[in-house]
Amino acid sequence: MAGLKFRVLLDSKDKSEIFRDILISDSDNFESFYKTILSSYHFTSDQMASFYISNDAWDKGHEITLFDMSFSDSDEGTPDVMSTTTIREFIETKDQKMILLHDFLRMWFFLIELIEYQEETPDQPQIVLSVGNSPSEESKSAEGEDIQFETDHESGEEEEDDYGFNEFEDGYDQYDY
Repeated sequence: MAGLKFRVLLDSKDKSEIFRDILISDSDNFESFYKTILSSYHFTSDQMASFYISNDAWDKGHEITLFDMSFSDSDEGTPDVMSTTTIREFIETKDQKMILLHDFLRMWFFLIELIEYQEETPDQPQIVLSVGNSPSEESKSAEGEDIQFETDHESGEEEEDDYGFNEFEDGYDQYDY
């Protein structure tokens, strides 16, 4: 067993540097890691979440879910679940990268990178460095909530659509089948 130190960077719109360094045993599971990350940012654990094993380009790879969301009893294609999956199972490189998506509506992304191996194994996960102030979890609105569509209907003029559907209104009667 070994200790793994991960840097957990909160991806934010204003690109401010907010990160935590977390030391955890390689035999610990992803659920423990998830709860430690949320605790370090003062977030609640009442939302859906997934880890994604990543590469140097931060592409989403294999998914590890908070809950088993499969619909069948077969093991084929069953996703890995945080509570039963150990971290060491997915350490493939010395600088392993992962993405944590917390709250599928607000879309909080955490970019995680393995930065150090330690011979000593911690008894429990530890926050060893905290840089930057964590934003309020509610400070980010749900995706799509801020979207406003602009229309010209307020002017009272009927606009022509791009597909010519308005032409059906002119001269159409019930015998034009």
